[in-house]
Amino acid sequence: MEIKEIFRHIENWAPRGIAWEKDNTGLQVGSREIKVRNVLICLDLTREIVHEAIAKKCNLIISHHPLIFAPIKKIQTSTDPTSQLIELLLKNNITLYSAHTNLDFTKNGVSFELAKKLKLKNVKFLSAISKAQFKLVVFVPGKNVSEVSEAIFSAGGGVIGEYSHCSFRSEGKGTFLGSDLSNPAIGRKGNIEEAPEVRLEVIADKWNLGEVIERMKSAHPYEEPAYDIYPLENKNINFGFGAIGEFDKPVEKDLFLNEVCRILKTPSVKHSEAKTSLIKRVAVCGGSGSELLPEAVRAGADAFITADIKYHTYFDAFENILMIDAGHFETEVVVLEKLKNYLEVFINSGKKTADILISQYLRNPVKVFNYRQRRK
Repeated sequence: MEIKEIFRHIENWAPRGIAWEKDNTGLQVGSREIKVRNVLICLDLTREIVHEAIAKKCNLIISHHPLIFAPIKKIQTSTDPTSQLIELLLKNNITLYSAHTNLDFTKNGVSFELAKKLKLKNVKFLSAISKAQFKLVVFVPGKNVSEVSEAIFSAGGGVIGEYSHCSFRSEGKGTFLGSDLSNPAIGRKGNIEEAPEVRLEVIADKWNLGEVIERMKSAHPYEEPAYDIYPLENKNINFGFGAIGEFDKPVEKDLFLNEVCRILKTPSVKHSEAKTSLIKRVAVCGGSGSELLPEAVRAGADAFITADIKYHTYFDAFENILMIDAGHFETEVVVLEKLKNYLEVFINSGKKTADILISQYLRNPVKVFNYRQRRK
């Protein structure tokens, strides 16, 4: 299996088109054309993780955070740590790929896994994305509808929530007059023709739209298919920001905070004043998600867990919601096991061909010092 097939599989789950526009997801360093040996998964790339990949014969590393985020003006291996990592990767024929905000914004991605780790039920997006879908309407001879629709579905069109192959079809009559240069599939050029047709309507995500149209045209019998594209205001329930769920029964605030620390393996968390002493409905956003505070309040959450919260944001949360900073590393590392399982099912279906490993050198760069009174 070539590495590019793994890229394609990840992007079927977490399309690069949903990533933050200023993000740098996808191939970072190396080749997509080589065969995969073993795969190493990490949150951030470090020198010790590259050496771990070399020792474990991994020629693909998948990181959550991109190594290359801003454009690089020069490669300077004598002093620049990023340049040194790039050199080390290239010298050892290791490809580096990043699944960052696209993995944050997809269903069962970072925030969903954080919610599930906390044992929340009925999990859904805190804020689904909008203005990211189009409706494709194409007019097809009745006998060719199955062929054309399957071509559209194969490119990712027709997905609504947990349902695929979604379409609407209505019968009508099409008319056309071909010029002397035309080559009509039905009737003759120079004649006004009438043909029974089906109006086929399908939703497509904006990042799939180009491919959906190309496959539709390839499968369509007409020389010049008639089709329309309509932008939609719909909320896309498969992609969005943060997540929200609930416990079966309310949990006392201090017990809840203690469980957050235990589950996320952190000795402490920062938090605001609580509106209520009982916590039932909880919003989460892995990594830096404090801008979703208004959404969490509107959604009726009793608590909101995220990271990198600024000082004044705690005042915004004051007596509205229990806002918790549980750490950037702690709220994102939970997705790595999900990514590992997702790739194992794909790569090793039927026959084991590669090991998928989570790095043993996952390190939180933020350290906490707890005050200890010295004995006299």
